[in-house]
Amino acid sequence: MVRRRTLRPEEEEIWQTVARTAKPMHPMGHVFLKPTEPKPKPTQTAAPATPRLPLFRLGEKSRSKPGHDILPSLSESLAAAPLQMDAKTHGKMTRGKLSPEARIDLHGMTLSEAHPELIRFILNAQSAGMRLVLVITGKGKRGHDVGPIPQRMGALRHQVPQWLRLPPLGPTVLQISEAHLKHGGSGAYYIYLRRR
Repeated sequence: MVRRRTLRPEEEEIWQTVARTAKPMHPMGHVFLKPTEPKPKPTQTAAPATPRLPLFRLGEKSRSKPGHDILPSLSESLAAAPLQMDAKTHGKMTRGKLSPEARIDLHGMTLSEAHPELIRFILNAQSAGMRLVLVITGKGKRGHDVGPIPQRMGALRHQVPQWLRLPPLGPTVLQISEAHLKHGGSGAYYIYLRRR
């Protein structure tokens, strides 16, 4: 327990000087509130029945499917791309009925090695008059993931469609589709080229 210290004589004198000049805030003295009497409890009357809400789950009538995956998969985005080529030919191509006229295997290359090879291959194929070529990227493998944002599997697989939409390849490519299983499945792309 701490003992309070008393005022020294000079401190007491200063205090008295200040106290004589001070004006009270409430000249009538302290204002005390009268204690209020508790209100009598109302007599119990029949309360109006409040309608109860039916049980529900949040979002149960929503038309959108549940989930927060805002970025479609690569296969979904390629399938949703507008059709630029003949629908009958596209159907044959995606069912694996058309054979590619040329193929390049980028599997195992780094991005910096694969990009110039892809440009050379596509431009040479178009100048040779080819229409359907196959680009094999591989499905990719899961790398060492250390960050909070998950890494996509298959760097080449995700990069090749972007390269094919950008110059100098963009004007030469008519349609990009995922290959049929007999030509590599999701690890390869059919590239349908424009006529020269």
